[in-house]
Amino acid sequence: MHHHGPGADGRMVAVVAVAVVVAVHLVAAARLRGRGDAWPWTRDLCFTAGGVLLAVAVIGVLPGGPFTVHMLQHLLAGMAAPLLLVLGRPLTLALRALRPGGLPRRVLLTAAHSRPARCLVFPPVAAVLDMGGLWLLYRTPLLAAAHHHPMLHALVHFHIVAAGLLFTFAICQLDPVRHRHGLSLRAATLLLAGAAHAVLAKSLYAAPPPGTAYGAQDLHTAAQLMYYGGDLVELSLAVVLATTWYARGARRSPLPHRACS
Repeated sequence: MHHHGPGADGRMVAVVAVAVVVAVHLVAAARLRGRGDAWPWTRDLCFTAGGVLLAVAVIGVLPGGPFTVHMLQHLLAGMAAPLLLVLGRPLTLALRALRPGGLPRRVLLTAAHSRPARCLVFPPVAAVLDMGGLWLLYRTPLLAAAHHHPMLHALVHFHIVAAGLLFTFAICQLDPVRHRHGLSLRAATLLLAGAAHAVLAKSLYAAPPPGTAYGAQDLHTAAQLMYYGGDLVELSLAVVLATTWYARGARRSPLPHRACS
């Protein structure tokens, strides 16, 4: 698939765009620290690593057959990179770096608190957009069509990245959102989405996407990569869920009373 996608110019534009976003993040973080505000370096490291994985996925110089390379791109751009980018807490950084009362900050807040945004970050909706898009891609002729239409190929990969970011953002809820959803809903959504991803991987092991002609070994390697790689990222998401739940519970708990002597 990677041989039929956008040309070198298109890939270079995408890599430059990723580099600019990472640079803006790092400059904003440096601005916060310069005025004396605390901002953990770990968030910068996570965001930068996410940008690097996105760039690697875009360039597509990866080992394996065509479908294995495509699946590596899917895992990097649609699952691993979004997790690292969300751990960088970009919305929190933007809100803290922008001038209070300024137009950019007001616009960002209005967009983040809008009704469409609330609907999109509702965990089940985000999961359907993410996993539903993957089922549509791999169990219909869409992937085969993308082989021959560079613009469709680019749109498919854009959706993989955007839907992965949305799903990760909705599950983790690390950045400030007006309507927070409970741990039970987010955990159940993650579990069901993980099951849907695993079933899709198993189906690909048995049958290729309609209209494609990948070799059996390439198909099996890609399906196994999707299955076990997806499990690894989903386990990481579960760890983030558990860690943030514990941290918030600890902050809400009152300090124990000292016993009377």
